[in-house]
Amino acid sequence: MASRGQRPEHIGPPELFYDKNEARKYVRNSRMIDVQTKMAGRALELLCLPEGQPCYLLDIGCGSGLSGDYLSDEGHYWVGIDISPAMLDAALDRDTEGDLLLGDMGQGIPFKPGSFDGCISISAVQWLCNANKKSDIPAKRLYCFFSALYSVLVHGARAVLQLYPENSEQLELITTQATRAGFTGGVLVDYPNSARAKKFYLCLFSGPSTFTPMAQNEDNEEEEARGSTFTVERVPYRMARRGVVRKSRKWVLEKKARRRRQGEEVRPDTQYTGRKRKPRF
Repeated sequence: MASRGQRPEHIGPPELFYDKNEARKYVRNSRMIDVQTKMAGRALELLCLPEGQPCYLLDIGCGSGLSGDYLSDEGHYWVGIDISPAMLDAALDRDTEGDLLLGDMGQGIPFKPGSFDGCISISAVQWLCNANKKSDIPAKRLYCFFSALYSVLVHGARAVLQLYPENSEQLELITTQATRAGFTGGVLVDYPNSARAKKFYLCLFSGPSTFTPMAQNEDNEEEEARGSTFTVERVPYRMARRGVVRKSRKWVLEKKARRRRQGEEVRPDTQYTGRKRKPRF
């Protein structure tokens, strides 16, 4: 199990990290199930598939089949590939409707060209950026993965890969190899000003596309995508709140509202919220 603040991919290879204990969490932990399902829904939304038309989709790093279940509920057919036998066993125990394949995405995707109408992936691609053996070269494994993915997609299809990049260099490595493989597109960041809710989606197109995905912000509104740019700065957010005095009532109310949107428990607002207390004698 990963210790608090430690990235799972720093502990060991995914086929060992995702053992029976980890797989059990993806079956019993309601919060984890909810998060995975929401990210799968967002990825499917960004695929922008034809409405009312069942599609044949690929789920990279399908795990216990949570994202695949969402695809099935939306009327699509899917095939999942994962490197962890324990996670696939959990998916089988849950009687998922998709077909499952044990495999390493860094060694390619064993399907015929043009097999899939689209692809999603939840929290998997960043694992390719770590070398667990001397023979593992992250850039080569990423290129092998993206080249195979480009091949198995129908021309003009899209792939949406949710990931957790460790830093800007890692994100640049991933996007560079995707571009080398022939993809166009970029990175979409939902809730960029939230430390907990921020999500990265690599939106890839296997052909010319005029589709421009929209990012979600903290007000549940949509804003234009930022392409493949990566930043850890919060300058736009600070500029937007430049006129708000720190520790003022308005500042406190905004902070509490933001935490409520992030799912945290916050005390209700009252007439005393943000009131400056007199110092005790």
